[in-house]
Amino acid sequence: MGCGRVGSALALRLEGLGHQVTVVDQNPDAFRRLGAFDGDRVTGIGFDRDTLIEAGIESADAFAAVSSGDNSNILAARVARETFGVANVVARIYDPGRAEVYERLGIPTVATVPWAADQVLRRILPQGAASEFTDATGALSLVQVEVHPAWVGTRLTTLEARVGARVAYVVRLGRALLPKPDTVYQDGDQLHVLVRGDELDGVDRALSLAPPVED
Repeated sequence: MGCGRVGSALALRLEGLGHQVTVVDQNPDAFRRLGAFDGDRVTGIGFDRDTLIEAGIESADAFAAVSSGDNSNILAARVARETFGVANVVARIYDPGRAEVYERLGIPTVATVPWAADQVLRRILPQGAASEFTDATGALSLVQVEVHPAWVGTRLTTLEARVGARVAYVVRLGRALLPKPDTVYQDGDQLHVLVRGDELDGVDRALSLAPPVED
């Protein structure tokens, strides 16, 4: 649903992979973006049941709601999943707050704005924590962090407790390792941690300094 830049690109790529694709949009002029497209074009509101039935929703393996409206996308995604039982459903969401709510309801979302902002930051702020992945809600990131040499010899479980992040994996001598309860941070280790986006600056700052001295 949605034949804007994302929807048309998605439809053409899926067709190129050999899938049968139907595109739904309430504006028939939007289909011009498809160019040489062999799939079906259905004009109508993407969350209307009759429109979806005309588009073949009853036999669909997947449904993507990628229009420019958050409300329309999430409503269409819910209809596809809850009314027609489509197994693979995803909704494009601009508001990261809404994305998080719908993820909790079991509707996978792609939060466009947080993802784009993260990609730009990676390119204009190369120093410090480098984001490698951000979940669809924009709430959780996997980042590579710089660690102060004074942390050498510290168990990763202790490090996690002190800075409030979870070590996902360690790259040591060119090999990626899953940390164990007794894994100790060694000189030259590259740490990749999972952290909430709103806590990233604090975690990055804590690891760039020597650990606090315990009483």
